Amino acid sequence: MPVVVRAAGTLLWRDGPEVAVIHRPRYDDWSFPKGKIDKGEHMLRAAVRETEEETGIVPRLGRRLPTSTYPVRDRTKQVFYWAARPVAESAFTPNDEVDELVWLPPAEAEARLSYGHDIDLLREFLRGPRNTAPFVILRHASAGEKLDWREADELRPLDAAGRAEAACLTSLLRSYGPARLVSSATARCVESVLPYARLVRQPISTDAAFTVGATSPGRAVERLLALAADGIPTIVSTHGEVVSELVTGLCREMGEKVPDDPSLRKAEFWVAHLAARSMAALERHSPRTLQPAERHRPATRP
Repeated sequence: MPVVVRAAGTLLWRDGPEVAVIHRPRYDDWSFPKGKIDKGEHMLRAAVRETEEETGIVPRLGRRLPTSTYPVRDRTKQVFYWAARPVAESAFTPNDEVDELVWLPPAEAEARLSYGHDIDLLREFLRGPRNTAPFVILRHASAGEKLDWREADELRPLDAAGRAEAACLTSLLRSYGPARLVSSATARCVESVLPYARLVRQPISTDAAFTVGATSPGRAVERLLALAADGIPTIVSTHGEVVSELVTGLCREMGEKVPDDPSLRKAEFWVAHLAARSMAALERHSPRTLQPAERHRPATRP
């Protein structure tokens, strides 16, 4: 079996539109920023890290783009890509790995790119919406066994494994930039996003519509759709009992196919990239699954 080398990167864009392409002197080629995923590193973190290292730009990840797979000598390279916008940008500093970065209109970028798979990636990016807002549906992290908890269920906290998961979730969720935080009114759901809330300095609003014992599937979906309608990046931290209904309701509202399994394990999350009442992409991530993630591609619209 051929060895598979996994990498992650971004197709950076800014208003114009313009896209960023980089020159690598070692290969004398033009491509998009990307790099190998380190051992134990999550693909989201790798995409952000490699982009920043190669360009000096901190990216905010947008919709997931197709994975590029191609041979490199006796190996197969698999690169996970996201569309991304700059959050912070420092002066580009040439180095031995990347000696030039240029922003080009799409037609000029296509003419400059050295590889067919990068051209295909650019064309796929241009076929979809550029401006998207992430909408995250998160199942709370590990909180021990319900039967072992003798106090009120809403007070049941994360256990040691859950606290580690919440810490890991912080960097993963941060890849999509700061977001409005809405949580079930239970300790375990609030605690799952608390480290992220402190990092991005966002308040957490609790909502009975996402709280087990105080809601119904219909009410939860209705509230979710109301939040999704305003186009604000949002994270909803809730329970496994309502996750499938939320994902199903969101997909149906957007006219998209429901995933075969819309449920989540603890600390996993779905990210729907929304644009003008439509879904540009849907992906699922887990802090325990470093690579690859599941990607669902909505139907292409004209």
